[in-house]
Amino acid sequence: MKEIILSGLVLGLSAGFAPGPLMALVLAQTLRHGTREGCKTALAPLLTDLPVILLSLFFTTQVARLRPLLGLISLAGAAFILHLAWESFRPPRLELDDGQTPAQSWRKGFLTNLLSPNPWLFWFTVGAATLAKATARSGLAAVVFLCLFYVCLCGTKLVLALVAGRSRAFLTGRTYRLILQALGMVLALFAALLIRDGIGYLAAGK
Repeated sequence: MKEIILSGLVLGLSAGFAPGPLMALVLAQTLRHGTREGCKTALAPLLTDLPVILLSLFFTTQVARLRPLLGLISLAGAAFILHLAWESFRPPRLELDDGQTPAQSWRKGFLTNLLSPNPWLFWFTVGAATLAKATARSGLAAVVFLCLFYVCLCGTKLVLALVAGRSRAFLTGRTYRLILQALGMVLALFAALLIRDGIGYLAAGK
């Protein structure tokens, strides 16, 4: 259970802090329309991720007996996590439009997260593998992983929206960069564990 808890915390925090389309939209909505609209956008994954999770679990279930394929999925997940780790060491690039437009935070957040490749890549690689492992252990473990993941994912974006409403400087400051880099190092370690699992699956399938 400790590994499941750690996975939920690390992956959720990393996804929450990682620069990407949804984070940029959260910050843009906050700076244009206020903290409330940014917080609405931050909750978009709760609306969009269920079909992605179900599809990824169905796919994983269908190939669960094909250990070499699971090994390839684990290695693909490791590559994606390493990509996130690399992104964590790069300075955030935020391009905000100052034009006056209707907020439409729910609609924008829904479409941005649904059409972004990040949730799909995550759930069809490391997310599905981790959730399948948790489900195999117990239903409670799966619920714990999902709850921790989304509390951390949405929670960090809510915090960023609150901070953005008060101080734009923090978003390019030293503290934020250090948080990203620390998460990047943890992600790299997590990717190494996925590589270990992937090699193990491939070896077992021979």
